[in-house]
Amino acid sequence: MIEQYVLDLEDVDGTQVSVVGGKGAHLGGLSRIEGVRVPGGFCVTTDAFRRIMAEAPSIDDQLDQLSRLHPDDREAIRRLSAQIRRTIEGIAVPGDLAAAITRALAQLGEQAPYAVRSSATAEDLPTASFAGQQDTYLNVVGPTAILQHISRCWASLFTERAVTYRQRNGIDHRTVHMAVVVQRMVFPHASGILFTADPVTGNRKVATVDAGFGLGEALVSGLVNPDVFKVRDGEVVDKAIAAKQRAVHALPAGGTQEVTIDSQQQEQPALTDAQAVRLAQLGRRIEAHFGRPQDIEWCLVDDGFQIVQSRPITTLFPIPESGDQDNHVYVSVGHGQMMTDPMKPLGFSMWQLTAMVPMHEAGGRLFVDVTRRLASPASRAGLLEAMGKGDPLIRHALETVLDRDGFVPTLPDAGPGGPPAGGPPAPIDTDPAVVTELIERSRASIAALERDIRTKTGPALFDFLLEAFEEHKRVLSDPLSIQAIMAGMEATWWLNDKLQEWLGEKNVADTLTLSAPDNITSEMGLALLDVADVIRPQPEVVAFLQGVDGDDFLDDLAKLAGGTEARDAVEAYLDRYGMRCVGEIDITRPRWRERPSTLVPVILDNVRNFEPGAAERRFEQGRQKAQKKEQDVLSRLRALPDGDRKADEVKGMIDRVRTFIGYREYPKYGIISRYFVYKQALLAEAERLVQADVLPEKEDVFYLTFQELHDVVRSHQVDEELIQQRKEAFRSFHALTPPRVLTSDGEALTGAYRRDDAPAGALIGVPVSAGTIEGRARVILDMADADLEAGDILVTAFTDPSWSPLFVGIAGLVTEVGGLMTHGAVIAREYGLPAVVGVEQATRLIRDGQRIRVHGTDGYVEILS
Repeated sequence: MIEQYVLDLEDVDGTQVSVVGGKGAHLGGLSRIEGVRVPGGFCVTTDAFRRIMAEAPSIDDQLDQLSRLHPDDREAIRRLSAQIRRTIEGIAVPGDLAAAITRALAQLGEQAPYAVRSSATAEDLPTASFAGQQDTYLNVVGPTAILQHISRCWASLFTERAVTYRQRNGIDHRTVHMAVVVQRMVFPHASGILFTADPVTGNRKVATVDAGFGLGEALVSGLVNPDVFKVRDGEVVDKAIAAKQRAVHALPAGGTQEVTIDSQQQEQPALTDAQAVRLAQLGRRIEAHFGRPQDIEWCLVDDGFQIVQSRPITTLFPIPESGDQDNHVYVSVGHGQMMTDPMKPLGFSMWQLTAMVPMHEAGGRLFVDVTRRLASPASRAGLLEAMGKGDPLIRHALETVLDRDGFVPTLPDAGPGGPPAGGPPAPIDTDPAVVTELIERSRASIAALERDIRTKTGPALFDFLLEAFEEHKRVLSDPLSIQAIMAGMEATWWLNDKLQEWLGEKNVADTLTLSAPDNITSEMGLALLDVADVIRPQPEVVAFLQGVDGDDFLDDLAKLAGGTEARDAVEAYLDRYGMRCVGEIDITRPRWRERPSTLVPVILDNVRNFEPGAAERRFEQGRQKAQKKEQDVLSRLRALPDGDRKADEVKGMIDRVRTFIGYREYPKYGIISRYFVYKQALLAEAERLVQADVLPEKEDVFYLTFQELHDVVRSHQVDEELIQQRKEAFRSFHALTPPRVLTSDGEALTGAYRRDDAPAGALIGVPVSAGTIEGRARVILDMADADLEAGDILVTAFTDPSWSPLFVGIAGLVTEVGGLMTHGAVIAREYGLPAVVGVEQATRLIRDGQRIRVHGTDGYVEILS
């Protein structure tokens, strides 16, 4: 293959990223759009870069060393990357390569001024912009200087920031190559950046123009604040004109300098409104060409715009596809399910197929379209009430959308999608037999599923599963089950409201529900204490577990003294709870049964922090505390006017809450139990596809939706490129923060707390479990990293039921996501842990090891040290 060292920009298009890098490919694409002016120039291709790298064999060894460094080892990265840059800059540009570059310069004008710009192959991509990672040099004059700056651009692939960025994003240094763009300099009156979507709110209908005088370097480097214009539907809807005291101008002999702007001009806008609108229209044309919102660098020269860069905006959260042009309001499913991480395609498609309402995917997360319910006054109030109890920030975000004139149309209450006829369901008696019957129904249904799925393979398995999903939904929508859940929650709210009104005490139900019966999630945490009791007396087993590295340790346990009993205890625990895991609504996540080593740190914490018999003692202490609180409340009520009636009503509600509140956790256990059965069958099918050479590895099926996997099983053909694209997209979704509420305009709303009852500097959240506790914050994002001491306060992003084994060993809980009736809140109350949830950015604002005070009654956290 003949190397091609130089390509004219006009001969380049968007498909040539591997040849001219992301920036070069985008500029080539831009130059082909009608009406878009791009300064002329050429690209020095990645062939040239590879040629240079081959000139210095020592670089190979340096790259090996670099790949072994940890992204946080700043000093070693700084040292080694500087060494690689020196090596590259020290290589003489070979004669034939220098001649090709000089020829291209001669055609454009050898002594004209140029911008010499890095263009890496992993830059300006849809999933990673790498903005600012490599270098650009402005106003470079003469062939010698240009060759020198091309060498600097090659070397800038190994700036410390570029190296760290790649290591954090799992990108192999050897797979990234550097092209260089050499472009005629333009000397603009004004320049800046145009975002074709609002980069702060995400609104796709609002373009944002940042503008300053002179070259754009003044804005990029933060030397001046820009003028900001917001453009929507062809008009400027908002603007802020900054005092621009300085600008960057080109020097006649090459290079640039900062200059002071004349005081008369400082307050003048860098663009007129008409120019800002014209620029936004140009941006829409560029956006349409690339098919996604763009971050565009522009220059204004003689009242005409020239475009010097366009890259995708990678920080915007994607919008669910609706198939129409109507306004839509979407609510995050993940915030309600305590799982805001992205899900793989098999995971979200399975949840969609087994959910009770239609769900829409975007950015690997699921959303429910609530537009119809918001549009009808009757259903709106109920939706806001329910959302407020689940997560007050969601309610506030929805109210923000409703305050916008006309975004959500008002529709009549009647008609399709309106509230169901027949009114509320009939109340059920306070009878523990109801819960016993519901649990038995669920167990029988799962047993039938396990029995019937055993013989199903191939397409027949998928037909069977589609029927199983209908049974799944039937069990979930069992009217008696819903009544039992609502009875427990409504009794909780009633007790809190009435006892605050009558006795002036907040959140009394938190104590009255301690150690409630039939709570499968809190039983799961206590059961792991019993496992620790079996292991604690066996020093060999404890020492062995401290060195566990991998998931096949259970077989080796039996070879140790006391190991058989230890293995049996862990196995029995996994038989009951092994279908659980963090992020369990995503069927692709590894379950405890598949990865039992996840539980080892928690078991060892329990061995260290507890005495034998702790589970039974903990449960009994909670029960007695609840009983004592009941007697205290009833005797205080009887002393009030009309006290006997009040006490009788409260006694009835306490019995009701203790009968039903534990069952609140059971339906999720049933769902996840069924999921494990589905997963085992699908993985067996995936294994058959691997044996038949259809797939390289069975986990590849996680990147297909259920329907796509069904098609692969039928046809024995798979699109490997699609799977690769899905893997890359899934990786990129981790960098996106899912909004609580999202509109069809792309606006991401997080909501705000409207509270003024917390001290200055406190972190505000939702009070979900009463009490105040002070202790050491342990910021833990992965249960497998648990290392807790008695008295620690767990700070994490979200807790689903799988986290409850950690709850037995902590003194308090702080999460970023959650509401009154989410799982973490229910279990915190069950164990009597002061807890505040829904604390925005808690895991970033609280540092591991800091002393904090959690105000579980009033809903805020103070950082003490």
